Amino acid sequence: MSEASLSISERKQDHLDIVLRQDVTAKGIRTGFERFFFEHVALPELLLPEIDLSCQFLGKRLQAPLLISSMTGGTDTARELNLYLAAAAQELGIAMGVGSQRAALEHPELARTYQVRQVAPDILLLANLGAVQLNYGYGLEQARRAVEMIEADGLILHLNPLQEAVQPQGDPDWRNLYRRIEQLVAQLPVPVLVKEVGNGLSAQVAQRLAECGVAALDVAGAGGTSWSEVEAYRQTDPFKKRIAHSFRDWGIPTALALLEIRRLLPNLPLVASGGIRTGIEVAKAIRLGADVVGIGAPALQAVSQGQARAVVESFRAVIEELRIAAFCTGSANLAQLRKAPLRRQDTWDLLPPITP
Repeated sequence: MSEASLSISERKQDHLDIVLRQDVTAKGIRTGFERFFFEHVALPELLLPEIDLSCQFLGKRLQAPLLISSMTGGTDTARELNLYLAAAAQELGIAMGVGSQRAALEHPELARTYQVRQVAPDILLLANLGAVQLNYGYGLEQARRAVEMIEADGLILHLNPLQEAVQPQGDPDWRNLYRRIEQLVAQLPVPVLVKEVGNGLSAQVAQRLAECGVAALDVAGAGGTSWSEVEAYRQTDPFKKRIAHSFRDWGIPTALALLEIRRLLPNLPLVASGGIRTGIEVAKAIRLGADVVGIGAPALQAVSQGQARAVVESFRAVIEELRIAAFCTGSANLAQLRKAPLRRQDTWDLLPPITP
């Protein structure tokens, strides 16, 4: 392995180690899902095993509305983790995104750390690049290579301005990216999904991205992993470390981002992610307008235990919690769950259905 690729691998391994060993959850801000509760249906008139959680997303059928969120790649440890995650996605019939593939595009010997089709031939699999790289020489060729590298069904462009701002050697030029994203979307033959990484998409940004023609958005709100906290642990300069830590409560709570974007864009496919941990929270996200829900750090924690079954059982629990939540709201499927009575904790008022 070259010295440059070793440096990238070391940074990727740093990220993994910090997420697994340090408390990098956002501080002083929550996802917002705790502000809502479902009206319990004491007589649901349903057969629990027949609750249908399947859905269609980006042209593929999922057995449950779940996406293993983009997390890792670029190291031997990441390769093993990605294979575990992909095998779980294949078994459960859910989707998966890989971590940023910039490392493998610049150092092809790292491509194998992202390649998972051998264990997951049927899943919805999403490639991943940082959108800011479109200002640093990346374009259609690199996007195609990322997709082809892992035989992906689509491409994620991730937005991480705060992380870049506090990261050692971060990329500071975020000008003209709407135009570059629009050009890429028009040229790339697979769907493009744009996501934040944990500080949330505003409705205004979502509207602009929709006008660029993106196939879907991931709101990736605040309340889960804070990448400014991750970078704070990587910093050796006390001044820069303090600055990174000061953004621990920065961002738009996941539930708020989801609500506002869905109201503005009623028909655009949406992923909700950012601090979602249980099937009950997944149910709330579906009710608030999500088509699919992304879960990242808990899956990583489960699979890091070194047992291939750990991640399967982690997601199986989320799926069963979602099924029971649907059952106890009298919802036979996701379409009915989207209209289930949901109340605000502070006023007890019913929230009108968000989607048609």
